[in-house]
Amino acid sequence: MIRWTGAEAASPRETSLDWMHPLRTLRRNRAASRPFPEARDEILARNVPLDARLPGNDRVELRRRIQIFLDEKRFEGVGGLEMTDEIRVTVAAQACLLLLHRDEDDYPALRTILVYPTAYRARTREHGEFGMVTEVDQVRLGEAWNAETVVLSWDDVRHGAADDADGHNVVLHEFAHQLDMEDRAANGAPALAHYSMYAAWARVLGHEYQQLRDAVDRHESTLMDAYGTQSPAEFFAVATETFFEKPINLRDEHPELYEQLREFYVQDPAAWPPSAGQEAG
Repeated sequence: MIRWTGAEAASPRETSLDWMHPLRTLRRNRAASRPFPEARDEILARNVPLDARLPGNDRVELRRRIQIFLDEKRFEGVGGLEMTDEIRVTVAAQACLLLLHRDEDDYPALRTILVYPTAYRARTREHGEFGMVTEVDQVRLGEAWNAETVVLSWDDVRHGAADDADGHNVVLHEFAHQLDMEDRAANGAPALAHYSMYAAWARVLGHEYQQLRDAVDRHESTLMDAYGTQSPAEFFAVATETFFEKPINLRDEHPELYEQLREFYVQDPAAWPPSAGQEAG
């Protein structure tokens, strides 16, 4: 789910020099150099089975990223939820999974993660025919209000992380939106490394998006969740969930899409050891 009003054009990722500021670099080095607490390793083992499938160097890098993420981002419990380190680490680990092998300064605008205890209701406006506007209540598992705030349901964070082979993960979904919004446009085309990459991205994802819409219209079973038909932005977020949780299926059934995501995330999850769910399947 995304809530966004920006409409600026996508632009290639440019290496930001802001992260090289001496004070910020010192602060990050200090956070990353602290020993990763055993209690946090236990949280990852208990709540984030994807961590165990990562290559050894990536597991080390993930922990470094988590330490920095927790040092820089503010977590707030809402709806009566008491914030704990278990919540913070579980969310941070999945958010940082998207950052491995990428720029140091991802999620640069993100300031706050709001966490409800369970799915929550949000009032939105729906625009109908003849300019009619209706206010409706929707039950949500998470949303990206803008580049500065992510909202999550802790119950759904836990359930999404626990089954790492079902293709549904609210943290991966909402933080994919964060990557999409780094260029100030939530349009399914995140900031890529070079202009030359946009043509292939638009061709492949545009085709796959339309294919998913056509399959859903025909009431066919699909690998990716039908929610991806809502918009190109939602398609990118749903494709990201599938890429990390059903990578072999995505590679085999949608090889061009898999390759675009592999190049973007600089990761190859189809090569990781399979999860228990994938082995059973």
